[in-house]
Amino acid sequence: MRASSFPARKSIGLTWASLALLVALLFACMPATPAPRRLVYGLTLAPSGIDPHVNASSELGIPLTSVYDTLIYQDPATGEFVPGLAESWTISEDGRTYTFTLRRDVRFHDGTPFNAEAVKVNLDRIADPNTKSQKAVFMLGPYERTEVIDGYTVAIHLREPFAPLLDSLSQVYLGIASPTALRQWGTDYQLHQVGTGPFRFVEYIPNDHLTLARNPDYQWGPRVFSHSGPAYLDEIIFRFYTDPATRAIALESGQADVMGEVPPLDAQRLAQDPRFQLLAVPIPGMSLQFFLNTMRPPLDDVRVRQALLYATDRAAIVSSVFGGLSPVAYGPLTRVTLGYDPAVETMYPYDSARATQLLDEAGWLQVGELRQKNGQPLRLEAVIMGFGYVPEVIQLLQAQWQELGIELSAQQVPYGALLEAGRSGAVHLIPFFLSGTDPDLLRSFFRSDAAFNWSKVADPELDEWLDQGARTADPAIRRQLYSQVQNRIMEAALILPIRDYVNLNVASARVKGLRYDARGWFPWLVDVTLEPR
Repeated sequence: MRASSFPARKSIGLTWASLALLVALLFACMPATPAPRRLVYGLTLAPSGIDPHVNASSELGIPLTSVYDTLIYQDPATGEFVPGLAESWTISEDGRTYTFTLRRDVRFHDGTPFNAEAVKVNLDRIADPNTKSQKAVFMLGPYERTEVIDGYTVAIHLREPFAPLLDSLSQVYLGIASPTALRQWGTDYQLHQVGTGPFRFVEYIPNDHLTLARNPDYQWGPRVFSHSGPAYLDEIIFRFYTDPATRAIALESGQADVMGEVPPLDAQRLAQDPRFQLLAVPIPGMSLQFFLNTMRPPLDDVRVRQALLYATDRAAIVSSVFGGLSPVAYGPLTRVTLGYDPAVETMYPYDSARATQLLDEAGWLQVGELRQKNGQPLRLEAVIMGFGYVPEVIQLLQAQWQELGIELSAQQVPYGALLEAGRSGAVHLIPFFLSGTDPDLLRSFFRSDAAFNWSKVADPELDEWLDQGARTADPAIRRQLYSQVQNRIMEAALILPIRDYVNLNVASARVKGLRYDARGWFPWLVDVTLEPR
């Protein structure tokens, strides 16, 4: 039996060996499963909420610009508005009705069809006081109602003309969400967001990460994208790097592929490293500026305010704090903002002799280390925020003004306390900056009754120019009006401009096709590819 069983066992052994070889050959012939094309994007602020209809942070727009489409888009190269979810639009002669013809081939990520009713649900949600919108509702201006004309035609009615409406409708804060998801999730919608964009919202763990996945059905991208069809990447993970010191480390260690708001010195260093690329994006809107309180002595004297502008060596501040990566600011708007008037650039060159002359004329004479008037020393107070390199800027301001006998004290306070100080007029100077593509944002700061009128200006002519700018659709007339506004603000020395904001993004050299929208903050990730390591 033993002799007769041996050949049989040998035969079985050969069979198993043959099968193993066959399986190995089959696996060798099968195409390898490609690794997911995954990008890690570093965010620099953990927002308190990320519902774009409710919350106001710029940081929420960085991921959600890829989740939502907007009715129209703005070409960052030309400023032209181009079709998005709306194929075309008309504006009534009185400027109070905008009628949009919508695409018919769009579906939300949950399968809900996009149509006129979806637009109405979204805009009505934003306008509803119960939504407590912090930004989007103000972007709608004098919104009255939305009318569904037919399944794919919708009209937005305004109480009065509002020229910035197209700009507003091109921003993620007015992105169109799935009506089905809005109904299903209610106040929890921010954790279950559904749009029509090139990426689907997968998961958000506050203060940790937010994950998006490719929408394979995306075929309706606007012409401002570099290609049509679905995105190239499979997945994007956004992680938070709130400490500026950690951002370069994350890039160099490979934890992140893209990082925004990299500290200037780190950005300069990484730009010299072939493993990285610096994408410095100028931000439209208001420059970093200090509001000068015209109601608080001695800044109620325009000569003192003008002296402060002449006494400030802004080029030295920008070079020292921002490494020369930001332009010096000369007015309330940055250079890349619609209606910027370069005439403001000649108004206040650094001139300590002129500053001294103005202070002397105002009766503030040098007595010992500080200037005095009627026995009172020239002391100014400021409140500042701890971000945006404002603490570093204020230190240089203190040193420069001290040379002219001016003492400046500054207290770093939470954001809410800064807003309250601006409202109450409790201090002489408050810094601020705000991004935005339409110059109408100046109305919120320099109109006599504006909520953020921190200069405490009351100028009826300035009010009228600002109101006309908001109502007038003609671009040439708007430019003229905002030129007048900028020059009046600077003639009256209502602000001390410091620098034009530039978003210093650094990306791995493997990242290709990364571009930003007209706001400068929000990346169009649909076109991005990632080369193998």
